[in-house]
Amino acid sequence: MSQARPLRIAAVQQACSENKQESLATSERLVREAAAGGAELVVLQELHATLYFCQTEDTAVFELAEPIPGPSSDRLSRLAKELGIVLVGSIFERRMNGVYHNTAVVFERDGSLAGLYRKMHIPDDPGFYEKFYFTPGDACFNDGRHGFSPIRTSVGSLGVLVCWDQWYPEAARLMALAGAEVLIYPTAIGWDMTDTADERARQLEAWVTVQRGHAVANNLPVIAPNRIGNEPDPSGQSDGIRFWGNSFICGPQGEFLARADDSRETVLTVDIDRNRSESVRRIWPYLRDRRIDAYGDILKRVRD
Repeated sequence: MSQARPLRIAAVQQACSENKQESLATSERLVREAAAGGAELVVLQELHATLYFCQTEDTAVFELAEPIPGPSSDRLSRLAKELGIVLVGSIFERRMNGVYHNTAVVFERDGSLAGLYRKMHIPDDPGFYEKFYFTPGDACFNDGRHGFSPIRTSVGSLGVLVCWDQWYPEAARLMALAGAEVLIYPTAIGWDMTDTADERARQLEAWVTVQRGHAVANNLPVIAPNRIGNEPDPSGQSDGIRFWGNSFICGPQGEFLARADDSRETVLTVDIDRNRSESVRRIWPYLRDRRIDAYGDILKRVRD
């Protein structure tokens, strides 16, 4: 970020309600708390306006989707302008009939839309049937940039990705190569209620470790807000999901700067040293030493 003054950032961890206005009111209250604490960049979790509806496939759920601009994005825009912050929110976007996205929106201090990122990697796993609802993202910037490109804001270039994207080192690296100064992963992830304690521990550790790895491999801070709470399966075919929280912010060597627990509503606030990534890259120059001449096979599904 090449500036002397630290940047105060916040990640919001919350439970969600089946009432969209109630969930948005919770988000707004916590954003206000973050701004009152001096945060200039505030990041909300994935799909924070609703319950995580992807546990089942139900066409009626598409009624929750909204265009951008629309009621929810307008509310976030007004909030960013009132508080004078850069705000990262999440929208179930209705782009046109039959085309819907899981979209992160970034609003500038003046309430203008700095950019949006439509989730690129879409899971289809038991309890996470997102391919039924979401079309993979495509071009998302007004200035002609495409794909994994950071969103330029007054607080820096934000490498915004969403949840399932966090398992893919390619996405993080492409954001870093395009000039991202921080990686951001709004998330909705949790345990199957029948998972054993050992399995829960392994899954949580994997989730934390892979994102800290992106911080290390790219010498960038990572912001990863996740939701909390038990959300039932609307079909009644399973016991639902317990979202595991553990939202965290780490520095460019993967060091924890702040971390929440697995059950409490939390606003994590930390000061980021804007010069730290540059300092680390001078002693661990991963990007310099990449063998780009030898990586062609990365574009293949399987190497023969």
